[in-house]
Amino acid sequence: MTTVFPDTGVGPLLRDWRERRRISQLDLALRADSSARHISFIETGRSRPSEDMVLRLAEQLDIPVRERNALLVMAGYAPRYAQTPLDDPAMASVRDGLDRLLAGYEPYPALVVDGRYDVVAVNRGIALLMEGVAEELLTPPLNAMRITLHPAGLAPRIRNLAEWRADLLTQMERQIALVRSPELRTLYEEVAAYPVPDRADRADRDADGRGADRARERTPSFALPLVIEHGGQVLSFIASIATFNTPMDVTVAELAIETFLPADRETAAYLRERLP
Repeated sequence: MTTVFPDTGVGPLLRDWRERRRISQLDLALRADSSARHISFIETGRSRPSEDMVLRLAEQLDIPVRERNALLVMAGYAPRYAQTPLDDPAMASVRDGLDRLLAGYEPYPALVVDGRYDVVAVNRGIALLMEGVAEELLTPPLNAMRITLHPAGLAPRIRNLAEWRADLLTQMERQIALVRSPELRTLYEEVAAYPVPDRADRADRDADGRGADRARERTPSFALPLVIEHGGQVLSFIASIATFNTPMDVTVAELAIETFLPADRETAAYLRERLP
C-alpha cells in the first residue's frame, strides 16, 4: 500500500498527525521530553528533527509503523521498520502461531486479514460460513469486505445487514483516516456502492419474518451481533479484533485477527455439531 500526504516535508506531516490526535504542541513536547518551541520549529520546517526525535514523536502520536517509515524518509533518514512478506522463511514462526491460534478457536469462526482486508488465513468455522459464496469472490486474493458485503457474498444471508454494513463502513472510514491509503479508499468506494439486497424478497426468511429479531433477543446487548443464516439456522456472533503488541515489522503491524464468539447456546451447539 502507498501513502498520499497533503503536504511535503516531515514538519507538516507531524503537524497533521498532531492535529488529528487533538494534541497541543505543549502537550506533545511534554510527552516527548522536548519543548513547545522546538516542536513548532520542526512543524514549520525551521528545524530538522533528529532520527530519534522523529521516532519519539511518532510513538507519542501513535502513528502506524508504515507511516513512521514515511516520516523517517521525509526527514532524510532510512526506514526503520522492515516489511517482510508473510511467506518469507523469517516469518515462519508468525505463520505457525496464526495457524495454531485459528485451529485452536475451532469450531468457532476466526480469520486473519492484512491492512487491505485481504484474507491471510481462515479456519474451518469461517469456511463453513462462506459456503455458497460466489466463486468469483473466492479467487485469491480473497477480500473480507467484498465477501461480506457483495450481493453474491454473505450479504443476502446477514439478517441485520443494514447495521452490520454501517459498522463495517465506519470501521473502514476510521482506517482510511489513519493511513490515507488510495487502495483502501478505492476498496471503500467499491463496497459502499454495492446494492443492498431487498430483505422483503428473501425466500429463506422465517415464516413470520422474525428470524433476526429472535436472534437479537438471544444476544447480549453489550455489542452489535452479526446475525447470519446458515443451513436454515439463524446464527448470532459477537466479533472481536486483535493485533500484535509493539510490532517491529510493517507486515506484522497490519495483521488483524478477527474472531467470532457465539452469542447464544444455539449458535455454539450448531457449530459443534457441524465441525466436531
